Amino acid sequence: MSSSPKSRSKAATRAEPAPRQRRHPIPRLNATMACDTAFRVIARRCLGNLTANHDATCRGDPVAVHQMRIALTRLRTAILFFSPMVADTESKRLRDELKWLNGPLGAVRDLDVAIKRLREINKQRPQPRSYYRSWNEKRADSHRLLARTLRSARYRRLVKSTSGWVENGPWSIKKGKQAKERASPIAAYSARQLRRWQQKLLKKSRKLADMGAEKRHRLRLLNKKLSYSIELLEDLFRDKKFSRQQDALKHLRRAQRSLGQLNDDAKGQSLAASLQRDGVPAPVQFLGHKRQKRLLRTAAAAYRILAALRPFRS
Repeated sequence: MSSSPKSRSKAATRAEPAPRQRRHPIPRLNATMACDTAFRVIARRCLGNLTANHDATCRGDPVAVHQMRIALTRLRTAILFFSPMVADTESKRLRDELKWLNGPLGAVRDLDVAIKRLREINKQRPQPRSYYRSWNEKRADSHRLLARTLRSARYRRLVKSTSGWVENGPWSIKKGKQAKERASPIAAYSARQLRRWQQKLLKKSRKLADMGAEKRHRLRLLNKKLSYSIELLEDLFRDKKFSRQQDALKHLRRAQRSLGQLNDDAKGQSLAASLQRDGVPAPVQFLGHKRQKRLLRTAAAAYRILAALRPFRS
C-alpha cells in the first residue's frame, strides 16, 4: 500500500538535513581597532579552533589533541591578556572551567609526547613489547576520560557560556576605567601589556641555570603566554611599529623549544616513575646531562638577545 503525498512530505522533511548556520567571516585586527572588538575577534578564533578539533580529539587523533590544547591555551591567554578590561562576575568561573578542561587534555598530550620520545629511544635501546603496552594502556585510559569530558553536558555548557560571555558578558557594559580601556586602540594597549609581560619573563629568566624542574616549568608558561599573545596579535605585524615583535617571537620560540624539551623530559620521568610503582620497568632519564646543559644555554642565550632587542618599547 503506497503512502499518501502528505506522509511522504513529512518523511522528506524529517530526512532533510537542517540548514547550515551562516558563519560571518572574522575580521582582521588593525592598529586602531578598539580593544573590546579585538578581544572578541581573538576569542572567536580560539573558540572556533577549539570546537573544530573536538570530534577528531574524541576519536583519539594525537594531532587534534595537540591542536585543541593549543586553542584552549590561546583562549586562556587572551582572557588573561585582556583581563584589565574583561574582569567581571563571570570571568573567574569561566577561567576555572577552562582550567578544568585543560586537565584531561594535558594528560593525554603529555602521554603522546612521552610515547613519541620512547619510540625514538627504542631505536637505540630496544624495549620489550610489554613495556610499550603499559604506556599505551595508560594513554587509552586517559583518552577515555578525555572523551567523556568532551561529550559531557559540562563541556557543552562551557563552550556556550564562554561564547556568550565573549559577546555580551557583564564586562562589556562596565563603566569607568574598564570602559576607557575597552575603547582604547589595541596597538597602544598591546604594546604596554607585552612590555610588562616581557619584563616579568626576563626578570624570572635570570636565575634559569639554578632552577629546578618546577620553577623552570613556570618560566616556560610565562614564555608561552608571551609567545601566544604575540601570535594572537599577528595581524598587526604589517604595521612597522610592530615589526620588531617578529624578531622577539623567533627568540621566544627558541627558548620555548629548549624549555619544552626539558619539561617533556621531567614529565616523562614522572610518568615512568608512576609506571614503575605499578611494577612496569621504565627508563628514569630521557635526556643526558650534557644535552640538558645545552638546552639551558640555548634558552639563556635567547633571553639575552630578547633583552637587547627591546621589541615592545613605545
